Amino acid sequence: MVAPVKLAHVVLKTGRMQEMIDWYAEVLDGRPVYSNDMLGFMTYDDEHHRVAFLGLGSSETPGMEHTGMDHFAFTFEKLGDLVDNYKRLKAKDIEPVWVINHGMTVSMYYADPDGNRVELQIDNFPDAESTQAYLLSDDFQKNPIGVEFDPDEFVARFEAGEPESELTKRP
Repeated sequence: MVAPVKLAHVVLKTGRMQEMIDWYAEVLDGRPVYSNDMLGFMTYDDEHHRVAFLGLGSSETPGMEHTGMDHFAFTFEKLGDLVDNYKRLKAKDIEPVWVINHGMTVSMYYADPDGNRVELQIDNFPDAESTQAYLLSDDFQKNPIGVEFDPDEFVARFEAGEPESELTKRP
């Protein structure tokens, strides 16, 4: 077998085509690349599209009782980028619905206009092997979800110069 080389894109069904394109372009600091009444694409990097939208006319908000995708995640390169993005979005009244240190990531979850959850994160370990070792640790086994935190307090600690090793360590 041969594994794929990357995850290319996600596709979301929506009845709010332009609102969804605008929201994702804002949250991911991306740009729309195409849209009509039935189809929309946006990207934030060199991929032709990372998030696509199918305009099906319905916008029923998915609930926790529904099967299907819970969320999808985007990783920032460094903690400062995640902090800067949080501040940029907050200034535009886009705030996370859940903020948590999972141990392997520091994560901020947002809800798009249709109620889909999008995780913006940084990895807390330098490589996949270290992260996988953490997943097998007693610390992770005792609490595989993580510890919630106040994002404004977190940003203040970051801006005060607290070491990233302390900020990313799960309490």
